[in-house]
Amino acid sequence: MAAPGALQPRLDRIVSIIAANMVAEVCSIYLSRAGDMLELFASEGLNPQAIHQTRLRFGEGLVGRIAALATPVSLSDAQKDPYFAYRPETGEEIYHAFMGVPIIRSNRVLGVVVVQNKAQRRYNEEEIEALQIVAMALAELVGSGDVVDPHELSGGPFVRGAPHFLEGLSLNEGIAEGVAVFHEAKVQITKFIAENPVDEKDRLHRALADLRQSIDDMLATVELKRGGEHRDILEAYRMFAHDRGWLQRIETVIESGLTAEAAVERVQLDNQARMAHVTDTYIAERLSDLDDLAHRLIRHLVGLPSTAAREHLPENAVLIAKTMGPAELLDYDRTLLRAVVLSEGTPSAHVSIVARALEIPMVGKLGEALNQIQPGDELIVDADNGQVHVNPGADIAQSYHETMAARLQRAAEYAAHKDLPAVTTDDIHVQLNINAGLTVDLPHLEETGADGIGLFRTEFQFLVGSKMPRLQEQMALYRDVITAAAGKPVVFRTLDIGGDKEVRFIASSREENPALGWRAIRVALDRPALLRYQVRALIQAAVGAELRVMFPMIADVSEFKMARDVVDREIQRLTRMGGAMPTSIQVGSMLEVPSLAWQLDTLLPLADFISIGSSDLLQFFFAFDRNNPALAGRYDIFAPSALSFIKSIIDKCDALETPVSLCGEMAGRPLVAMALIGLGLRSLSVPASAVGPIKTMIRSLDVGALKNYIATLLGSADHSVQGKLREFAQDHRVVL
Repeated sequence: MAAPGALQPRLDRIVSIIAANMVAEVCSIYLSRAGDMLELFASEGLNPQAIHQTRLRFGEGLVGRIAALATPVSLSDAQKDPYFAYRPETGEEIYHAFMGVPIIRSNRVLGVVVVQNKAQRRYNEEEIEALQIVAMALAELVGSGDVVDPHELSGGPFVRGAPHFLEGLSLNEGIAEGVAVFHEAKVQITKFIAENPVDEKDRLHRALADLRQSIDDMLATVELKRGGEHRDILEAYRMFAHDRGWLQRIETVIESGLTAEAAVERVQLDNQARMAHVTDTYIAERLSDLDDLAHRLIRHLVGLPSTAAREHLPENAVLIAKTMGPAELLDYDRTLLRAVVLSEGTPSAHVSIVARALEIPMVGKLGEALNQIQPGDELIVDADNGQVHVNPGADIAQSYHETMAARLQRAAEYAAHKDLPAVTTDDIHVQLNINAGLTVDLPHLEETGADGIGLFRTEFQFLVGSKMPRLQEQMALYRDVITAAAGKPVVFRTLDIGGDKEVRFIASSREENPALGWRAIRVALDRPALLRYQVRALIQAAVGAELRVMFPMIADVSEFKMARDVVDREIQRLTRMGGAMPTSIQVGSMLEVPSLAWQLDTLLPLADFISIGSSDLLQFFFAFDRNNPALAGRYDIFAPSALSFIKSIIDKCDALETPVSLCGEMAGRPLVAMALIGLGLRSLSVPASAVGPIKTMIRSLDVGALKNYIATLLGSADHSVQGKLREFAQDHRVVL
């Protein structure tokens, strides 16, 4: 690429090198031209006469679809794909296997690089990654302007109103289309010096009273009356609004001679300055809530509408904001809101949690790129991939319309099959449960036809408050979950707090490796009152029903025995008091620390069930930080060593007749679920949205054939056998 000489020979040499190194019979480079067109610029393998003659619109054919959606595509038989567009001048009718990746620079799709083979083969993850790396290098060459004039590129320099896309972080999945509406315009404070501090304090108190009343009004709405974690968030938010320390600091500044609104702004700027160097994510997110309150209070003081929620919204509003508090999102009419796009935001922020509860697609972390959106712009928010398409062309819009229509159709098919059992073609039943942690998740039990809740995360109730929830508050939540389950089993995981899940009522110190630190059962055993009260609440909430409890992050049997002893003491206490009891109590352990796998002979006689926490287990097994972007995708459950390890756990549990399940989020991918079933697992707990796809996969699967095949892969020296399992699924018509 850096060699001297004319550009066309260099491109011709590049495709030849890529084809040779990837053992591909075809390598082609398509580059973006004016008018959302892709032109074939170089090819090894296709008819040379097609170069600079073959063109595809964005969204047209497989190449156009890659450019429109900015995502890779890999197919073993491209010609059977409904998006395949045949161009007779290329001579590509003899090629079946197809892999293409977008060439992206500065969030602009500049082209597509493709490899093809005659044989029907599946390109593996490493090959896709290799081609993506090549595309990154190509992007620098193409983006230099030496190949195509930058002003001609459809994804070239940003032009107001022109089609382009922005890339951020998915905060809540989904795809939506609508019109950009800005959450708020910045309030300009024009009067800073007060004439009478007493009058200014009176103005402050009146505005604060209005603010508090608006929060109370939100809490009184029908949607929030029924409770749940999003109500708990707003309760914590209300606590901020009643904080005397905050009010006193504002009053002190007013006494120095500033107006009420200037004083509120001054105090908030001071807060931001003090917190500017704090790296604690939890504190930063709470500061965002306080920013929200300050902005709302200033708006009350200057007499402006708080946000666009008070204005007339279009029926398909996409909300645009730098950041938001949870109360602000709840201000909006949910029936008019299609998606939210933020300059900042994190998945654990309160506003993200509320968005998930309300099923609103949300993309964050767009930074300054958000300035490229104007009020009234047409937007497609692809929160599955963390992308926002601004004023998309007709072809891109059509591609997304087809995707959304297909998704709705699949959802309807899954809903129609929700009452069918998850039984394989060779008559093996697999128990399908859902993971949950919010009360808003509970209706998914009925909607999906799941067998139960295999993992209910109890920690969120503790994360949103300034103090430990009272016994009655904990009992109320657990009783609601058990009632909603209507007799279906529910497995409650005790608190997994600490590490990166800090609570305000337990002092903690900064840890170098939070995932390996003071968290989960380690916190509970060091703070036994915390665990004892939670167990007491669980037992009393489950009176007349079955109770299943499991402990997280157990590293050795002694920890499980100590935790189980807390349960036994609480049972004895309630028995002495003559209290009513659950019909049965089962106590299990999470297996997410590898050391525990070597103590199964000792553990299993003591535990009623085992649940494999695959996310942490693989993180510790491979010694990699799963939150490190540099390691994303490097290790996975399809590694022969990981599959063998999990199989050894399943085999040991089966031998001692101890029920075993897996509740990691990754089991929500049908191919992963297929592999786990092939290893012998007969119980899975997955995100609610995955129940339909996985049940469809199960009902098309022959476990006998899979079991025999997967046994041949466990001794493989491959980094991953994902591609081979995908080929098995294709060959045996397993629906993925």
